[in-house]
Amino acid sequence: MRPVWLLLALLAPMPALAQGIDLSQGGPIDITAQNGIEWQQAEHRVIASGNAKAVRQNVTVTADRLIAYYRKKTGEAATPAATNPAKSTQTGITGDEDSSGNEIYRVEAEGHVQVFSPTDHAEGDRAVYDLDQAVMVMTGHDLRLTTPNDVLTAHDDLEYWSQKHMAVARGNAVVVTKDARRVAADVLVAYTIPESAQQSQTSKPVAAKPAAAADDPLAASGKLQKVEAFGHVSIRTPTDIVTGDRGVYVPDTGIAVLVGNVRITRGENQLAGAKAEVNLKTGISRLLSGDAGRVEGLIVPNDTTSKSLAAPPAQAGGKR
Repeated sequence: MRPVWLLLALLAPMPALAQGIDLSQGGPIDITAQNGIEWQQAEHRVIASGNAKAVRQNVTVTADRLIAYYRKKTGEAATPAATNPAKSTQTGITGDEDSSGNEIYRVEAEGHVQVFSPTDHAEGDRAVYDLDQAVMVMTGHDLRLTTPNDVLTAHDDLEYWSQKHMAVARGNAVVVTKDARRVAADVLVAYTIPESAQQSQTSKPVAAKPAAAADDPLAASGKLQKVEAFGHVSIRTPTDIVTGDRGVYVPDTGIAVLVGNVRITRGENQLAGAKAEVNLKTGISRLLSGDAGRVEGLIVPNDTTSKSLAAPPAQAGGKR
């Protein structure tokens, strides 16, 4: 069966703010489906089935089934299709009302969901996108959000707040940066900085981009600003495994700070305390006493890794 085509007129066209996954920006949504599209006027929704695809500006959603919920535009009356047949032909919707007076506020995708922009790619079994809040929530198996700078995975659910430049991963959440730095926890909250904000933070004038680079999607992708971790936090370096209850990682500095039941494990050696500082660029981990005033350590003399096990010299539990 040939794909069925439908164009839903939505909000007035607006320029996209970034190259991220943002369905709340742009003009109409172009929907195609292999098996058919059903327009349920009483329920105010459109259902596309079979290799369904929705495209709005630079964002594409593919799934086994797509459901788009629409409503009347606020303060705007719909134009009867009979008085404006050209618009009815353009939208592909016929009936009592022309779709130019409607707007989509929610999109649901079911089965083999893929959502991608020129820079970002999210995948899962099911996704719900709230256009009012500009937030997407994905659930199912093998949840993954891939950007040019990092990969975020989760077991329970994955939230993507495009306009807030924030992603939340829950359940065995892991973020791996492009240079192989890894942070895991029950919940991870990743914040990015859009390119415009990056430029405003520097005092140096920004040179004009060449024409070829101006449209480079990688240049427009958000830079990872920080990652907040909650519950069973784990950070791995080439030599250490550092765990704690909570943590914050700042990629620019490469520093991660963990607090609460902190433990540094290197080979058979272990240090325990209230706070740890991990430099993921150098691989050096430091245990800090915090408010408790003491740290504890188990140093195995015959373990070759104990030579470089880092702790404040005055507080270390043992020496070789």
